[in-house]
Amino acid sequence: MPRKAVNKENNDEIKLKLEYLGLDLQNIPQNIKQFKPINYRFQRGYEEKQHRQYRYIPIKDIQILLSPTNRLDDLQQKYKEASPLIQYLEPTNEENILKYTTFLSMLKNVKIEDIENVAQEQINLNKKIPFKVKFEGNFLWQIYYSESTNQYFMLVPTKDLDYSTFFFILKKQLEGKRTGKIFVPISNMKYSNTYLKKAEFDDLENYLWLFTKDWPLIYEVYDKQENLSIQIVGETPVYENIKSIYKQVLSSKEEATTFYKLVKAMFILQTELPHYYNFQTGISKSGGIEFFFNNKKMEYQNMTTWIKEQYVECIEKKEEASKKIVELSEKLNNLKQIAVEQEIEYLAKEKQISTFLECKKSFFGRFKYYFKYNKKSKNRVKNMEITKEEKVDDIKKEDIKEETKKLKENYTIEELIEIYKSYEIQENEMKNMLLDINSLKLKNKNMAKKIENATMYIQEIEKHKKSIFEFWRYSNKDEIAVLPEGEQEEINVVKKIEKVFNYKEDKEEFGKNMDSMQRRVLLKQETDSIYITTTNLLDIINKVKNMEVTPKEIENSLKELKNQAKEEKSLTEKEEFDIFGAIVEDSTKIKKIAGKKHRELVKDKFGILDISTNLKPLGYKLTLEKLVDNIKNALSKIQLQEGLPVYKISLQEEFPYRNFIDFNINPEEEINENLNKSDKGIYLFKINLLKGTKAIAYTNNIFYDNQNKTLPLGQDLSNKILIDGEILNLSLKNKSSFNIVQMEDKNNDFTKISVKEITVFEYDVAI
Repeated sequence: MPRKAVNKENNDEIKLKLEYLGLDLQNIPQNIKQFKPINYRFQRGYEEKQHRQYRYIPIKDIQILLSPTNRLDDLQQKYKEASPLIQYLEPTNEENILKYTTFLSMLKNVKIEDIENVAQEQINLNKKIPFKVKFEGNFLWQIYYSESTNQYFMLVPTKDLDYSTFFFILKKQLEGKRTGKIFVPISNMKYSNTYLKKAEFDDLENYLWLFTKDWPLIYEVYDKQENLSIQIVGETPVYENIKSIYKQVLSSKEEATTFYKLVKAMFILQTELPHYYNFQTGISKSGGIEFFFNNKKMEYQNMTTWIKEQYVECIEKKEEASKKIVELSEKLNNLKQIAVEQEIEYLAKEKQISTFLECKKSFFGRFKYYFKYNKKSKNRVKNMEITKEEKVDDIKKEDIKEETKKLKENYTIEELIEIYKSYEIQENEMKNMLLDINSLKLKNKNMAKKIENATMYIQEIEKHKKSIFEFWRYSNKDEIAVLPEGEQEEINVVKKIEKVFNYKEDKEEFGKNMDSMQRRVLLKQETDSIYITTTNLLDIINKVKNMEVTPKEIENSLKELKNQAKEEKSLTEKEEFDIFGAIVEDSTKIKKIAGKKHRELVKDKFGILDISTNLKPLGYKLTLEKLVDNIKNALSKIQLQEGLPVYKISLQEEFPYRNFIDFNINPEEEINENLNKSDKGIYLFKINLLKGTKAIAYTNNIFYDNQNKTLPLGQDLSNKILIDGEILNLSLKNKSSFNIVQMEDKNNDFTKISVKEITVFEYDVAI
């Protein structure tokens, strides 16, 4: 294209965009020419990418500065090199000519469509503030506030690639008086400290992280009337590993202060007394965050009463601990006395064998030994007095009773921590005494056996080698290393840790083990039948299984399958038989599962079900009945190699006992897939399966034929397992509920938000 033609095309494009903006470079409006000195002061130690304030600000009050820098450059450099917009619009000198050229280049590169998108976004923002406060294009709004001159200004880097927000502001300012307001983040702006101090904002972030394990985003948000609210956005666990987003809105100083004090109080208790206090989080009906302790909601207005209740409860625990220490002390002293007596008796046996070895050397010595040790009675020291350790002083009991009588009206967190620290000392004392008791029990049991063996050795002394070493070896031959579990002393402070299936950590190994077993045990027709349950036919399969299916349902299902087959396999009306069967593609194509290559064929439900244009409803029903038999046979062959919890969402409160059920081992996935099925609450069934339960995992071999033996081992395509509900002998363990915030469209800042209640039925199951 000739150079003149290119220039003409560029000039036409720039002219078109100038007309769109309403900008006449020969007659620039006075409000664009005006510029007031800003005198901006930089905030120290501030991360420019992090926004703390969002406001509605009048467009007409925003002064525009252009800077020959990039958006990611240092703020001081951008501000130092910035110039008022008017210098880029009037080429009055050589320097301004370069700036003028830069402005035209920016205008050429911007798209009108992008400016329109910014305009539409601001229309939406004027209607509502996004749930997460920040929005998709928030980083493009580089708007700052100068406190010394009370002015907002926009800093536009000319070396950036996106100028849509700048030209949107310019267009609005050129429109005249009624420009309205825009909702934008204010860059490099500290918290106003109106409701909370800066240190309290920092503390609140740390406090919330402890409970949610997620760093919250805390904003000061001003509405159109300049009303301030603190809005905290984050994620928090609501049930096991399931998380939900939340937004806590604090609309007054009182709300902010009480929320801060509540979270601070719980933080102090959980960090100072982690063995006694562990607070859980939940979602309120408005989508905010709530806190619970032992299923009781924590509220600041009830904290005084709650602290007193906890204090009184601790006094009762201390009293019980004191009684237990007395009992353990008596038991320990008795065991010590027995240990001393056994030690004396064993030493006597040891001395006897030494005397024998010495006396056997002469006839007189043998006579002396016989005279001394011929008595059958045991030479235990019966009347030996052993000094016992002092029991726990009864004065301590009186102190506790006296403390209960003198209860104050209110208690502080400091006092609660102090009394629990005192109780912790008692618990540690009990733990140590239990260790000593179990140790002495084992020692005494071994010593009793040693004495028994020593007695037998002495009685048969002539049959053994005449050696003290042989005596020691014989007497110690039955020593045991640990006590049987039933003989050990236990107390509530000693908790046993049991292995619990963790989806994220154990799923890979679980999938490989199940896939390996299923490949060895299951026949092809059985894995084909299991595959059909992963499609949309599970409902009708269950109706066939339960003999509840109607001819009309069979007919409709077959008709739908035939229509799908025509669309997906391009069957013609005249085609009575599919010559490819279950093969839908050739095996030379390389595919990937979890990053691993293979050449296996994906299973085809139409081929497995023999779907053709001449298939009749009766034949289809017989095929489904055969599928049910195959599934039952397959389930009878496979057992879980470890216990694990599984999950199923239902719209009904009753558990579907008679059905084949595709449980999910990932509860979060199960919830996300089914949350939209009801506008109201839904039910989550959690089943704690035992090792040995008959179940089939939807592993890789369920979805692919492995004829070439290249299929990767594992469960990479589904997190579900199939179980026959009829085999489950369930007992309700627990019923609970939690809320979760649902975004209608996660990719839309202005999407509708709803809070769904999920009721959980947790069952234990026996084989």
